[in-house]
Amino acid sequence: MSPEPDVVVLREGTEGLSMESYAERLRERLPDHTVALARTPKEERELIPQARVVTGISIDEALLERADRLELFACTFAGTDHVPMDALADRGVTVTNAGGIHAPGIAEQTIGNMLVFARRLHEGWRRKENGEWRHFQSQEFTDSTVTVVGLGSIGQAVVQRLEGFEVETIGIRYTPEKGGPTDEVLGFDEDDVHEAFARSDYVVLACPLNDLTRGLVGEAELATLPPNAVIVNAARGGIVDTDALLSALQSEGIRGAALDVTDPEPLPADHPLWDLENCLITPHTGGHTPKHWDRLADIVAGNLAALDAGGEIENAVLRPASSE
Repeated sequence: MSPEPDVVVLREGTEGLSMESYAERLRERLPDHTVALARTPKEERELIPQARVVTGISIDEALLERADRLELFACTFAGTDHVPMDALADRGVTVTNAGGIHAPGIAEQTIGNMLVFARRLHEGWRRKENGEWRHFQSQEFTDSTVTVVGLGSIGQAVVQRLEGFEVETIGIRYTPEKGGPTDEVLGFDEDDVHEAFARSDYVVLACPLNDLTRGLVGEAELATLPPNAVIVNAARGGIVDTDALLSALQSEGIRGAALDVTDPEPLPADHPLWDLENCLITPHTGGHTPKHWDRLADIVAGNLAALDAGGEIENAVLRPASSE
């Protein structure tokens, strides 16, 4: 008879990826543990009482009541606002997220979007669709000023990939006194944001959505940007005032925008942003990567070892009160 599983993968998938593949990656990294994939609600109810680690998008509170041995819930998303954090805290369960595993893909897409605007590749694609061999002028990315709002894993990955492009970088972070990888670091207060935006050719949004950042880029901030500026939103749609952005793009108050996220999301099919040639839109695909499960399994396996050894938990967003 197989031993009772101490690691349980819940059935609901993410980003079209197979949870069986995730379970297999965990088995490869945890040969001394039993990893089970719960394929049905019944299997989830049956398997969870023995689990020390449960991983998935979220965990239902009714299911949580059966999880008597649970020590760690590993969320497969970077955001955990949908997770029953209070209930997990009451049970003394550590919660981790998938922060950082999407950073390389998002950073690569962000760099690509800036280069598209610098070299006007989107104009070349339009002319190709029309069968036009007709020249157009491009710009250079060299000597641009790029402001990166948020210097977490994604912001740092963007800045790392900007090295070699010969651009000036400004970082905006909650604690500017800590410095950072950019040429200059400013804070999130209004004066600092406008100071950075006034000098920016490109603004990359790579910060979380919270009370401080919601609507951070509104009519006033867009008015501060130079007319040649481009907004690249790789974070969350709610950081930008959509109506203000639409107006700025329609009036050529700014040069363009590249949006991997929108507000609302998904963007309705009849939304006027779809019709603007100076707005690039992708359906929240910046973080997609074939290495998704490999990176997440590395974190979860390392954290299970840390649980056994009393070590530091990576990507912890909730720790039991006794370990604070």
